Amino acid sequence: MRTTIEIAKAAKEASYKLIDLSSFLKTTALLKMADLIERGEDKILAENLKDLEYAKKAGLSPTLLDRLTLNSKRIKGMADGLKIVADLPDPVGEITGMKRRPNGLLVGKMRVPLGVIGIIYESRPNVTVDCAGLCLKSSNSVILRGGKEAINSNKVLVDIMQYSLSETGIDKATISFISSTERGVVEELAKLNEYIDCIILRGGKSLIETIGAGARVPIIAHGEGVCHTYIDEDADLEMARKIAYNAKVQRPGVCNAMETLLVHQKIARKVLPQLGKELKDAGCKLLGCEKTREILPDIAGATEEDWKTEYLDLILSIKIVSCLDEAIGHITRYGSGHSDTIVTSSHPNAMKFIKKVDSAAVYVNASTRFTDGGEFGLGAEMGISTQKLHARGPMGLRELTSEKFVILGDGQIRE
Repeated sequence: MRTTIEIAKAAKEASYKLIDLSSFLKTTALLKMADLIERGEDKILAENLKDLEYAKKAGLSPTLLDRLTLNSKRIKGMADGLKIVADLPDPVGEITGMKRRPNGLLVGKMRVPLGVIGIIYESRPNVTVDCAGLCLKSSNSVILRGGKEAINSNKVLVDIMQYSLSETGIDKATISFISSTERGVVEELAKLNEYIDCIILRGGKSLIETIGAGARVPIIAHGEGVCHTYIDEDADLEMARKIAYNAKVQRPGVCNAMETLLVHQKIARKVLPQLGKELKDAGCKLLGCEKTREILPDIAGATEEDWKTEYLDLILSIKIVSCLDEAIGHITRYGSGHSDTIVTSSHPNAMKFIKKVDSAAVYVNASTRFTDGGEFGLGAEMGISTQKLHARGPMGLRELTSEKFVILGDGQIRE
């Protein structure tokens, strides 16, 4: 087994070869990957079954098991995602903003790859394919390190993708995989700033705090998703019920699922009884503030800790607020800067919510479940950045590149 530093060195060498790799070759490799993943379904499912057996013995929750599970539809989804990325415009080498200075110099910017990207993630094997595809298309080499619960699924997917690279004449170190599940490996990776240009962390708060504290490599954090739905006094109540139900129930174990429902006091008694029943019928445990429990007396009380908790499960905190400002204040205090939505027919209220809620994705009259690279037209995503530098929200191809100034002259010298 290669050491972490050996993997990083090889990835760095591969990144040099990617800088001027043609879009045609990248596209060819991506389409080959998609084809072989679809054709390798039986083998992929067999390896995924090993992971599921381990995860069940380890006591993973049903929502986490759902994140881990592969089936024919999800395997096809991974392959389709690669095809979409292959078809997207290649951002590398794009020159923009060319302006002529008074001295005759032409000054502009060229889009370039970041170089070597490390990605630390858990549970979902599709992340392996999404990240590898995006990095290849943006001419970055990638070092993948998934969680131990998905080790077999990830290994077989990486084997398929590396074989596709070799068949296309691309250095297979372009897509590298760390098979060790020891936590120390991740900490070591985060210190290899000589070889790695950026690390994206997709995991819990403890992972981000632990790794970020000792990192020498720049970190982009895919942080917690404490997402809110606020039902305004001017909301269409039928629309509000559908949006809130979808945001919580459609797939509760993902970061863009709603964790807290805020409801204006003027319409709380109109919306909560029916919505509460629908949520409970779906198996959702409800927690509420004192005013909420006056309307839904059979639910448990929400604590201070609940307002800032990412459940990733069928659990929902509900709070009744007196006005839009209180709703925004609650989101500002307890939110994680991921995704928040308002349901309202008031344009001024919608615009105020958009301006004042400081999250990576802010919605009006739509479910937070759409915060996703594929849904936003990016093909896929490396993660959803909840910080502000250098990327924010779903990270697609352009977010995996930077810019450098390019200057064209005809002999100018500075006096």
